[in-house]
Amino acid sequence: MFLNDGGLFFNEAAHFMATNILIRTIEIFLFLFLIIHILQSVAITRQNMKARTISYSGTSSTATSKWYSRSMGILGSLILVFLVIHLKDFFISSRFTDHLGLDNNGTPDMYSEVKEAFQNPAYAMIYIFSMIVLAYHLLHGFQSAFRSLGIYHKKYTPVIEFLGIAFSIIVPAVFAAMPIYFLLKK
Repeated sequence: MFLNDGGLFFNEAAHFMATNILIRTIEIFLFLFLIIHILQSVAITRQNMKARTISYSGTSSTATSKWYSRSMGILGSLILVFLVIHLKDFFISSRFTDHLGLDNNGTPDMYSEVKEAFQNPAYAMIYIFSMIVLAYHLLHGFQSAFRSLGIYHKKYTPVIEFLGIAFSIIVPAVFAAMPIYFLLKK
């Protein structure tokens, strides 16, 4: 996408991901894990609400936890809305419709589709905002997952925390770079 080749490399990569059996299999498992994650999150939230119907007297949770830790339901819901938009506009339109043209190599031109979407400032801002939301969701979720699994060690926990922070920033930043690039290039 960031190469000066008119999107040829991007289209080749998108076509590879759309046609490679290993990637397609991973997509199926990723989707299943997403559904399981959503169902498990709803179940845990309901269980926690039933377990403690009266608030604790003493230190409030706002003093002992970060705002994004307390907002996982809202953040997750925003990510779900983003995923629906993203899948509708890019995944479904590229895989299940014939409206994409072909690039100079005869490959479906996903680059032009992405470029057109991200040159719309409102759409680009939704995407960028969603990546910020994803970063906070991952920031809490990465570290919380290891704690929930009982993995806590003086030596390894700082490494896990560092990797979680790095992953939570780098992955959404790379995805946010796409709409930023096209907004600036417009």
